[in-house]
Amino acid sequence: MSAPLGGDVKAAPEPAAGGTTEAPRRRRRWRPGTVLAAGTAVVLAGGAVAVGMAVDGSAGESAGAAPLPPTTTAVTRQTLVDRETKSGELGYGTPRALDTRYNGTLTWVAATGSTVARGKALYRVDDEPVVLLHGSLPAYRTLRAGVSGRDVTQFERNLTDLGYTGFTVDDDYTSATADAVRRWQEDLGVPESGQVEPGRIVYAAGTVRVASQGAEVGDAVAPGRTVLSTTGTTRLVTCTLDVDDQRLARTGAEVTITLPDGRRTTGKVGTVETVVQTSAGATGQDPVSETRIEVSVTGDDPAALTGFEQAAVDVGFVAAERADVLSVPVAALLALAEGGYGLQVVNDAGTRIIAVRTGLFAAGRVEVSGDGVVEGLTVGMPGD
Repeated sequence: MSAPLGGDVKAAPEPAAGGTTEAPRRRRRWRPGTVLAAGTAVVLAGGAVAVGMAVDGSAGESAGAAPLPPTTTAVTRQTLVDRETKSGELGYGTPRALDTRYNGTLTWVAATGSTVARGKALYRVDDEPVVLLHGSLPAYRTLRAGVSGRDVTQFERNLTDLGYTGFTVDDDYTSATADAVRRWQEDLGVPESGQVEPGRIVYAAGTVRVASQGAEVGDAVAPGRTVLSTTGTTRLVTCTLDVDDQRLARTGAEVTITLPDGRRTTGKVGTVETVVQTSAGATGQDPVSETRIEVSVTGDDPAALTGFEQAAVDVGFVAAERADVLSVPVAALLALAEGGYGLQVVNDAGTRIIAVRTGLFAAGRVEVSGDGVVEGLTVGMPGD
């Protein structure tokens, strides 16, 4: 706290000629951003006297009987939670575009809204399937006998899960692996080469849902052509945040979700990704790129998120939280002349002003601390 207020306590003015009395100055109610000029005194609401801080830093007593505030409240101990609400979209997450690596004619494509499991075809080019497998490492080279690496391990694990055995799941693609691949290729109806082209398989985290089709059956396709877009199968909420709001995007953090019909449910922050969004610039200007934070939120009760195909929702993120602190309504704060804030303490002896330190502001309340600030302390509240 800065230097204490000085100045004497002044009595109310005498009635002016004609029997009228100058209207008493009212206490200035604290508002965010309010700063009192140096040297001015805090004036109690509805009173005829000004109150300053005593030389020793304690609250100055009013001259005569100081009026009580219109209402009072108590300092309480609680957990303060500051929430920030952001707009989100309920759906299945951000779609992922799948481009073909083949030249040919699209002869079949999975229907929009359908799901595709491991080992099943996503689409067919020249009547040969492109198959979904599980994994995080993209297919980037032809797998054949003699190659080694993490991509081999990932593929062999899928092959085993699909029921093709006779080899050891490791990072080496051996002749035994090639034999199992030929059996798999026979069942797929593709040439039994014993090696796997990168265009034959697509990796995803799990079963996928077809969000949209990028080509129609009968279209001529070439490498780079988007055939379809997929998402996961779990209902979730996607929020796109400004970089300045990155503090809200903490993996595992609890959130509240307000649905279109007003119902509320809870969820947790799942994945957090930094993305670059590009939008068209003004006429004659280059496109504009902006870095954003994309957050996916999963519901604690998946059933609560059903019934809406795609919908706008509100997501309440916890910006800050302070457990077991003393707080008062923000309206109880007084802006002190020398800077900082105070409270008007009310007890049997009358009223006095004490200085306080403020902490977290949340939900109309503020964390307070300082000498004399204790749970249950009665403090004044301003009138309307």
